Amino acid sequence: MTSRYEKRFADIKAKMGKTFMPFTVLGWPDRGASLALIKQMIDGGASALELGFAFSDPVADGPLIQKADFDTLASGFTVDMALALIAEVRAYDAEIPIGVLIYYNLILAHGPEKFFQDARAAGIDGVLVADLPVDSASEIAPFAQANDIAQIFLVSPVTADQRLDLITSKASGFIYLLSRLGVTGTAARSASSDQTLAALVKRIKSRTTVPVIAGFGVSSPSDAAVMFAAGCDGVISGSKIIELAASPDGAAKLDHFYKAMLAAASYDTEPKALS
Repeated sequence: MTSRYEKRFADIKAKMGKTFMPFTVLGWPDRGASLALIKQMIDGGASALELGFAFSDPVADGPLIQKADFDTLASGFTVDMALALIAEVRAYDAEIPIGVLIYYNLILAHGPEKFFQDARAAGIDGVLVADLPVDSASEIAPFAQANDIAQIFLVSPVTADQRLDLITSKASGFIYLLSRLGVTGTAARSASSDQTLAALVKRIKSRTTVPVIAGFGVSSPSDAAVMFAAGCDGVISGSKIIELAASPDGAAKLDHFYKAMLAAASYDTEPKALS
């Protein structure tokens, strides 16, 4: 059976376009506002969604997403609440691929088998466990496979060939490419880092046909254009979305941002009418 990821990526490729995948933290700034924010992403033309489970030690994330995590946890928002929220998102849009970013302790506390069963029931298509290396992914692989959920892995500029071979042999859905070292958020780029990125994308694509989606430091259409020029199939943007959503007149600013990012992705999309 063709997955939502496969169908969506094929549709975008047929239009000679790229994927735009916005990110937010589930339950931030509160449950109702979080659902509204995610619906706005869909209405604004998002290709797919990447949604984060709040965690107490989000080592991969920069200050904006960390604060969103901490505020969400302080409000009492739980994994079960996050899954219920995702189920509402799935009811709102039956076709959009939904991926989640989570830390392994949350899965262990929930019970790995039950987590993937509940993830499938909620309508999740892919799971990226930020702190679970590919070497240990076999611990959850049977549960992911049994529930038709893609295992998404990270590749960074320092990933060695042997490790890249392992990642590309196990990855499904998409590969999350760290466009630079460090944590999420904005950062200056250089010509040398862009050349390194292009070489890394080439290394990945010589091993797999799974789409390569770049994140970390993607905060503008010009950042996205650099990723696309390097050969990436799409981009993920999160910190910028958190920043805009928290600012005055955030909804209008987000509408403008989504339109600009979709223009950079350069394919014909017809956003839903905003209600």
